[in-house]
Amino acid sequence: MMARMGLALLDWWANWRRHLLWLAVIIMILAGSLRFAEEVPRLLWDPGQRGAHDLKLRHDEVVRWFAGKPVYGEMRAAVYPPATYALLWPFLGWLDEESARWFWALTSLTGLVGVVCLALLGSSAGSIQERFFVALIPLSMYATWVTIGNGQLVLHVLPALVAGLVLLHADKRDWRKNCSGAALVLFALVKPNLALPFCFLAMLAPAGLASTVIILLGYGALTLLAASFQEQGLLRLLDEWLTAATSMAHRGAGAGSYANLHAWLTYVGLEQWYTALALAVAAVLGLWTYRHRQADLWVIMGVTALVARLWTYHRVYDDLLCLLPMVSLFRIAKQSEPACAGAAGMLLALLWAAALGPARLHAFPPPWNVMFESGQAVAWLLALIFLIDYVRRCDRSSWEFNPSA
Repeated sequence: MMARMGLALLDWWANWRRHLLWLAVIIMILAGSLRFAEEVPRLLWDPGQRGAHDLKLRHDEVVRWFAGKPVYGEMRAAVYPPATYALLWPFLGWLDEESARWFWALTSLTGLVGVVCLALLGSSAGSIQERFFVALIPLSMYATWVTIGNGQLVLHVLPALVAGLVLLHADKRDWRKNCSGAALVLFALVKPNLALPFCFLAMLAPAGLASTVIILLGYGALTLLAASFQEQGLLRLLDEWLTAATSMAHRGAGAGSYANLHAWLTYVGLEQWYTALALAVAAVLGLWTYRHRQADLWVIMGVTALVARLWTYHRVYDDLLCLLPMVSLFRIAKQSEPACAGAAGMLLALLWAAALGPARLHAFPPPWNVMFESGQAVAWLLALIFLIDYVRRCDRSSWEFNPSA
C-alpha cells in the first residue's frame, strides 16, 4: 500500500514539483522572517523574564561557579554536569549579562549558518530550487528561533556534533580530521541529553578507539577543571549534580517537557521505571548502530536524532534535532527507487509541516496543547519507523559511510 501511494505521489510530484517547491520556499521565508523579528529582540533587548531566559540562567551559573560559590541546590535550574560549565566559560564567564547576550547572538547565528551548510551537504540537493528549500528548513523551524530567543544551546551543539561525526567518518588515516572531529563531539557534550546518543557513532568511526579516548580524556579533564573551582570534593559534586538533574527531569516531565519517554512514563504514573527503560533504549540504539554501522551516515544520524529526541527530557527548542531526519528523508527521496522515494517524500512533507507549526500551541490549554504534542510525536514516530525499516531493507554491501556523497 505504501509503495502504491509512493508511486502515485511521484507522478503527482512530477507535474507539480516546480510550483510546490517555490510555494514552500515562500512560506518558509515568511515564517522565518516573522520568527526572526520576534525572537532576536527577545534575546537581545527583552528585559523581562522571557527575554534570553535560559541564557541568563547559564550566565549566572557560570559566573557563580567560577567564583567558587555553590551552584547545585542553590540555583533551581542548575542541572548541567560540571564539564558543561567549563565549556560554557569562554562564551559567558568573562562577560556581563548584556555583552553575553550579544556574543551569544553572534555565535548562535554562526551556528545557524553551520547548520544550513551541513543540511545542504547531507541532503544531496541539486537544483537551485532544492537547495533553497533545504537551506530554508532550519531558517524557518520554530525550534530554531525559540532556541535563539531563549538563549539555548542547540545551535551551538548541533553543527559541532554533525560536523564532528562527518569528520570522524571521513578518513581513518587523516589524524587532523580525527582529532578535530573528536574535539567537536567533545564540545557537543556541553548538552549531554542531546549529544550522548550520537556518541555510538563516534565510537564506531574508522578511528573510533582513538576518538573515544580523546573524548573521554577531554571530558574527564574538563570535569576536573570545573571541580577545582568548587569547595566540594568531586564525588560530592557529581552526587549533587545527579540529584539536581533528576529533580529537574521530574518537574519538567509535567511542565514544559513533552513527547519523550520520561514525560510519557510520568503521565501514566510509572516514572520510577524511567532509568531502567532509558538505559534499555540506549543499549538497543547502540546495538542497532553497531549492526548497521556500514549504512549511510546521514540516515543513521536521522534515526539517532529521533531516538535522542524521544529518549529523555526535552523542550520545544530541542525539536531542532528533527532537522536531521528531514535531511535523511530528502536524501532518500533523491537517491532511492520510486516507491521508497515517494514514501520518504510524504514523511518529509509531514515533518516539514510539523516543524513550521506554531510552538506557542504547546503552552495553550487543552485540547490545543494535546493536539500539538500528539501531532509532533506521531510524525516523529512514523519517520523513525520508516528510517529503521529503510536501513533494514537496504543491501548493506551497497552502503558506505560517505559524508560527501
